[in-house]
Amino acid sequence: MKYRQLGNTDMKVSELSFGTWAIGGSWGTSNDQEALQGLHRAMEAGVNFFDTADVYGDGHAEQLLGKATKGKEDEIYVATKFCRAADIHNPETYSEKSVRSFCEGSLKRLQRERIDLFQIHCPPFEILKDGAVFDVLDQLQKEGKIRHYGVSVETVEEGLYCLDIPNVKALQVIFNALRQKPLETLFPKAKEKGVGILARVPLASGLLTGKFTKDASFEEDDHRNFNRDGAAFNVGETFGGLEFRKGVELSQQLEWIEEGRGNMTRAALRYILDQESVTCAIPGFKTVKQVEDSLQAVNVPSFTKEELTKLHEFYQDEVHAHIRGVY
Repeated sequence: MKYRQLGNTDMKVSELSFGTWAIGGSWGTSNDQEALQGLHRAMEAGVNFFDTADVYGDGHAEQLLGKATKGKEDEIYVATKFCRAADIHNPETYSEKSVRSFCEGSLKRLQRERIDLFQIHCPPFEILKDGAVFDVLDQLQKEGKIRHYGVSVETVEEGLYCLDIPNVKALQVIFNALRQKPLETLFPKAKEKGVGILARVPLASGLLTGKFTKDASFEEDDHRNFNRDGAAFNVGETFGGLEFRKGVELSQQLEWIEEGRGNMTRAALRYILDQESVTCAIPGFKTVKQVEDSLQAVNVPSFTKEELTKLHEFYQDEVHAHIRGVY
């Protein structure tokens, strides 16, 4: 495993890390024992960073992480997120009383005394512009409740705005071979500012695993069913904003990337790791097998300059116009 500095913080994190939304909920059936085994396998392989949120299974993902990392608080970094357990449009959600309550709740579930990276969870742009929440986070940092803080954003514009907030140390953004917009301005600016980049939705909700057909169906409680058109939250969080059948069609046109790299999952993650501005990719998982597969991405060949150009041109010519929502 290779490690990268998280912006200008004191944290060096594994370039291939993991997100825990899928083991918390909203991704269909999951098994806690399998999830814990997956977390332990990742740590055995050198993964030292995990991303979660208080709303993943109403805190269940945090509890699983707390159990898996108990006694390893000094060697395993945990990032969590807050605000979506309340009304994200209400300024009171970002008051000191409220944010402190979110923080204390996460600390209890994680069984930790400090959160390594506390992230605002895709708040409305007006909340970021108001700025009061950053004063609250500064206070929690002074008290030692959080080590660093960052923002999970939906749009490049929001990300660029956050880069000018002095103590924002990391941005979490949607980025994958089918969602390349951050490459243009956000990534270079983040690198210049010393802000880390966590690439979420790296496999486009499974599109980039190559395992779906256009007729695939999903369980009722899987966001790939109930949010495929943005009915529950931002459409970009599901299939990267692509209409499912179109996404399958586009992903099939990218099957060439797996040549010499084992499969599409590893190739898609390798593409992200090949971006020097990215600190880490954070794929999700529900099984040990999925963890094992993703881990192999660190060992497969990097993309050549010609391949990267081909991918970028494909995105510009065939994909960009089909992405829905503001991004």
